[in-house]
Amino acid sequence: MKKFEQLLERFKTEQKTWLVTGNAGFIGSNLAEFLLNHNQKVVGIDNFSTGYQHNIDDVLASVGADAAKNFTFIHGDIADFETCQKACEGVDIVLHQAALGSVPRSIADPLTSNRSNITGFLAMLTAAKDAGIKRFVYASSSSVYGDSAELPKVEERTGNLLSPYAAMKMANELYAGVFARTYGIETIGLRYFNVFGRRQDPNGAYAAVIPKWVGSLLSNEEVCINGDGETSRDFTYIDNVIQMNLLAGTTDNVKAFGEAFNVAVGGRNTLNELYRIIVENLSEQFKIQNSKFKIPKGPVYRDFRAGDIRHSNANIVKAQTMVGYAPTHTIEQGMKEAIAWYVKNI
Repeated sequence: MKKFEQLLERFKTEQKTWLVTGNAGFIGSNLAEFLLNHNQKVVGIDNFSTGYQHNIDDVLASVGADAAKNFTFIHGDIADFETCQKACEGVDIVLHQAALGSVPRSIADPLTSNRSNITGFLAMLTAAKDAGIKRFVYASSSSVYGDSAELPKVEERTGNLLSPYAAMKMANELYAGVFARTYGIETIGLRYFNVFGRRQDPNGAYAAVIPKWVGSLLSNEEVCINGDGETSRDFTYIDNVIQMNLLAGTTDNVKAFGEAFNVAVGGRNTLNELYRIIVENLSEQFKIQNSKFKIPKGPVYRDFRAGDIRHSNANIVKAQTMVGYAPTHTIEQGMKEAIAWYVKNI
C-alpha cells in the first residue's frame, strides 16, 4: 500500500486539527474540502483579497452537514500577528497557502505582495512556533529556480531570481530553514509547478493561464500567448498538490524538516501544446453534451512577459523518496477533470 493510501486509512480513526491559510482560494479550498471529507478538523483563515466566499460555501455544501461541523473560519489578514495567534489556537498542523501570487503582480506592486508574502509568512510562522505547533508546511514556488537552465530542476540548485515574487518565496524558504534549526519547528516547503484544477479563478489581470484560456475560449474571445509559445511548464493537477501537502503534514522522516520539495508531475509541455490540449478537451466535453463548440482560429502571439522563466520541469525524486509522493494525474488526466469543472462553473 502506498504512503498516501496508508495515510487515508489512518485518517478514519485519527483526527487532527489542520490550519489552512488562504482557505477561500484555489488550493486552500481544495485542501479544506479533502480534509473535511476524510474525518479531519479544519480551521480556515482568509482576508478575501484573492479568495472568495463562494469557494467556502461550495466546500461546505460538498462535504455535507456532519463534516461541515468540523470547520471553523476566521476572516482575517495573516499580516496581523494577533489574527495569526488566534488562528493557531488548538491546531496540530499548519498548511500555509495564503499569499499574493503572480510574478507580474509582484513586479507591478512589490510592496503589497511583500506584505502578504513576507510579513504575513513570518507572522504565521512565528505564531505557529509560539503556539507549540510542530509541523508547518508552506507553499513555495518553482519561480525560485530563476534563470537556471538546468532541466529537470533539482531542489539543491537554483539560479538568479527574476522577480520580486521569486525573491519572496526564496525568503520564505530561508526563514523556514532558520526556524527549523533555531526553534525545532518542523518546516517543509513545497515548490509548486503551475498548479491547475477546480476552483481556479479565470478572471482578473493575474489569472492563471489555464482557466484564463478556457474562459476566453468559452466566450469566443482570442487567446493570447506570451512569446513564441515554446515556453514550457510542468503543469500539475490539484490532486497531486493535495497529496503532497498531506504527506508533508504527517511524515515522520526527520530528514524532510527544513527542506523544500518540488511538487509536480515531472513532465513538460509548451504553451502551444497546452493550447491544443485545452481545445481538444473542450471539443470532447461539448461533444459529450451534444452541444456545439466553435473551434477557434488559433492563439494570438505577443511579446514575452517580464520575469518569466523560459522552461520549467521538475525532478520529483526527492519528494518520492523522502515522503512517499506518488502523483496520480498527468496533465492529460487532470485536464479532463478540470475542463469538465470549468465548463460547468465558468
